[in-house]
Amino acid sequence: MFDNSRRPFIAINDEVEVCMFPKMANRHGLITGATGTGKTVTLQTLSETFSEMGVPVFAADMKGDLSGVAKTGGNKESVQKRVDEYLLHEKGFEYKAFPVRFWDVFGEQGHPVRTTVTSMGPLLLERLLDLNETQGAILTMAFRIADDNNLLLIDLKDLRMMLQYIGDNRKEFTTKYGNISPASIGAIQRGLMRLESEGADKFFGEPDLEITDFIQTEQGKGVINILAADKLMNSPRVYTTFLLWLLDDLYENLPEVGDLDKPKLVFFFDEAHLLFNDMPSSLLEKVEQIVRLIRSKGVGIYFCTQNPADIPERILGQLGNRVQHALRAYTPNDQKAVKVAANTFRVNPKFNTEEIITQLNTGEALISFLDVKGAPQMVERANILPPQGQIGPLTSGERNQIIRSSLIYGVYEKLIDRESAYEILTHKKELLEGERQKAAQEMERIRQQKEAQKALLEEERAKRAAARQRKADQGILGEVLTQVGRSTTRQISNELGRTITRSLFGALFGKK
Repeated sequence: MFDNSRRPFIAINDEVEVCMFPKMANRHGLITGATGTGKTVTLQTLSETFSEMGVPVFAADMKGDLSGVAKTGGNKESVQKRVDEYLLHEKGFEYKAFPVRFWDVFGEQGHPVRTTVTSMGPLLLERLLDLNETQGAILTMAFRIADDNNLLLIDLKDLRMMLQYIGDNRKEFTTKYGNISPASIGAIQRGLMRLESEGADKFFGEPDLEITDFIQTEQGKGVINILAADKLMNSPRVYTTFLLWLLDDLYENLPEVGDLDKPKLVFFFDEAHLLFNDMPSSLLEKVEQIVRLIRSKGVGIYFCTQNPADIPERILGQLGNRVQHALRAYTPNDQKAVKVAANTFRVNPKFNTEEIITQLNTGEALISFLDVKGAPQMVERANILPPQGQIGPLTSGERNQIIRSSLIYGVYEKLIDRESAYEILTHKKELLEGERQKAAQEMERIRQQKEAQKALLEEERAKRAAARQRKADQGILGEVLTQVGRSTTRQISNELGRTITRSLFGALFGKK
C-alpha cells in the first residue's frame, strides 16, 4: 500500500502482510460483515490503496464518512495505536489526503449526475418503475415507436408525453406494434409520477454523464469518485438502478483491453443486498453477464453487503477477492449464514474459519485474495490497515471547496433542455388542436348557414300555411265573391279599353 514498487498490502497480523496482486484486482471482490464491524473503513483503505496504485475508484457514500479520504488523517487515537503497534511508519505509512471528486444525483453535495431516458433503456426503467411483464412490454414498445419516429427521450416529461401520444393514437399503432392497453399505459404513468415525487426526475436530463470522467488520475494517483448516497438511499430502487446503469454504461462504452497490469477502474457497490432483492430473471442475467465480461474492459467490481448469501451464487462465484468481517450467530438463520460465509474461503489449517467469523473484533477480518495465477490464497485472519486519510466526514465547507476547485466544475451544473419528444409532440398536438379548431369553426359556419336556410324555409312554409288558412276561413262564398270580383274587374277593364279605343279612332278619322 505504501510503496508502489511492491505489491500493496491491505491487512497485517503478527506473521504476515496480506497483499493484493494489482493484476488480479479486476477479478472482482466481496466485502461482508455485520453492521459496525468495520466495512466502511475497509472500503476507505481499499480505495486509498487503489488510488496509490494509480487506479481510479467509484464508491457510494451512505453516511458521508467516506468523504474524509480527501483530508489528511490522524484524527483518531485508535488509528495511531495501530500504526504504532505494527510499526507502519517504518513501512512507509504516512497520513495524507487523496484526490477526490464528489457526485450527487440531486446536485446538492457534488457534481450532478444525469443520463437520458434513452440511455437508461427500457429494461432498467422497467425495474425502476416496478412494472409487470405486460407493462414492461408496453414500455419497450414506446421506446421502439420513439426510435422509429426519431423522437429523443431525454427526460421523464419526454417519456410521459410519448406514452400519452401512444395512448391517444393506439389504434394507429396496434396493427404495426401489437395491442396497447390503456390500463398498462396508466400504470406506467403512475410509476413515473411516483419517481418524480421521489426526486428521480433530476437524474434524467442533459448534459448526461461522460463515463470517462470517472477514469481520471491526478499526479499519478487515481481519483476517488464519491457518490453522495445518503438522500438517494431513501429510494433504494432508484439507488440500485442508478448503479446498475453505471455498470451497464461502463460495459457498453469501454473498449476491450484484456488482462492489464492493474485495473482501469474499481467500482464499489455498497448495500449490494438491495440490488438483488426481487430482481427479475432477465435483469439478473444482464448483471451476471456484466460481472463476467467487464473485467476484460479493465473494471473490477467489489460488492459490499452484510452476508455472502445476499449475492446470487452465479455472481458470488466470480468474486475472487474476499474480505469477511464479523458475523453474529444468534439465530439458526444466522448460523447458516456463518457457515455459508466460511465455505467461501480456502481453508487455513491454523484455525476453524466458521468459529473465527463470530469472534472477529472490529477492524479485524478474514481475508483471501487471488494469487498471481488467479487462484484463491489461503484465508488469513488479520487487522485491516488504518486509512491514511481522515476517518469521518468532511464539513460542508470543505466539501464545497473541493467541488468548486474540480476541473469539471461547471460542466454538469447547468441543465440543458433541448428539443426532444416532449417539445415535438407538444408542437404537433398544438398544430392538431389548431386544425381541430379550424375544422370546428368551419363546421360551426356550415351549421349556422344551414340554420339560416332552415329558418327561411320555415318562414316560406309559414306564409303558405297562412294563405291556406285564409282560404279555409273564407269558405265557398268567399271563393265565389273572389271569382265574381275577378270577373267584374276583367269586364270593367275590357269596357274601359273599348271606350278608350273608340275615342282614339274617332279623333283620328273625324267621326262626328
